[in-house]
Amino acid sequence: MKQQNQHAGNVVLIRGACLWIVMALILAWSLVGLYNQIGFLQFIFPGSPSRVLQAHIDFLLMSALILGFYAAGIGLPWHVRWAMVIGAFTNSSLFLGYAMFPVLDPLSETYNPAGIWPTAFTVYLYSSLLITSYGFGKAAVIIFWSTLADNSNTKNCKRCGRQVI
Repeated sequence: MKQQNQHAGNVVLIRGACLWIVMALILAWSLVGLYNQIGFLQFIFPGSPSRVLQAHIDFLLMSALILGFYAAGIGLPWHVRWAMVIGAFTNSSLFLGYAMFPVLDPLSETYNPAGIWPTAFTVYLYSSLLITSYGFGKAAVIIFWSTLADNSNTKNCKRCGRQVI
């Protein structure tokens, strides 16, 4: 498929959103397997199935947010685009970490905050929150400011609203 200029440089957003939707579908089928007590899925996700559900919903939510920013058609800096896509994955994967390793889940009976792995997971958690907040926050500010810019000299397509060059 040939990439066209209509993406306003934001093609990484559409690709990331598509990947996270596929991930959400995989998790949806995993949930079906967990509720039907499929052995290898219970081995992969020994923690609470509700954490898998949270990951599923978060991947869908992040994909919807990314698609919304993509639909705005405003060019975003590369570091903002990548922070959004990476943050969407890392943020959603936190719930998968809880489902796969219940010892890391503060709501689990087996939770143990001592050791190197819980510390590493905490660093991952806060890094994810920072990256995600930076990406989506900066994108929101850029798009907000673009709505306030004086575009009196530009013409927009009456059918789709895109700027005519």
